[in-house]
Amino acid sequence: MERRKFLQNTCPTVTFAFFGISFIQACSKSDDEGSSYSSSPNNSPSETFGSGNQGTGTQTSGSQTNNGISVSGSTVTLDLTNSTFSTLNSPGDFVNLTSVGMLVLKISNTEFRAFDNCCPHNGAKDDWSYTNEQFKCGRHGNSFSIDGNEIKDCNSGATSGGLKRYTATLSGDTLTVTTT
Repeated sequence: MERRKFLQNTCPTVTFAFFGISFIQACSKSDDEGSSYSSSPNNSPSETFGSGNQGTGTQTSGSQTNNGISVSGSTVTLDLTNSTFSTLNSPGDFVNLTSVGMLVLKISNTEFRAFDNCCPHNGAKDDWSYTNEQFKCGRHGNSFSIDGNEIKDCNSGATSGGLKRYTATLSGDTLTVTTT
């Protein structure tokens, strides 16, 4: 059995037994080619990482948990030094932050982009992969661009177009995302 599949199936159960909720599930990079990463559907609210890691946490307005995410109104602040973001090593790596409804993609060492993680086709938020400058929803295989053009609304039935892009500003190791 692949290490990734083993950890995806085993870690949440073991962690749940110890803590009552699934905190972090660590996996290796996907064995897929190039910088094509995917996040797997999960029945619990979670953060899903494009390089195969998953963690769990709920987020309320104005709070910060140990996952490096702070929310205040429409501003989401991410502490990139937090282990939650340790998989954002190379361009093409991404994190699916389901607790705050966004995908965070590393473009370069100085640029990150953030997108609404709601699939324009059917509203799925938990099954994304990224390759060739497009996010692909694993529910029906539809791909959506990251260029900010032809933005499609969440759950609109669209099978192509672009994901809604948020304003993301990097200052040192802090990424600030405005979701309005």
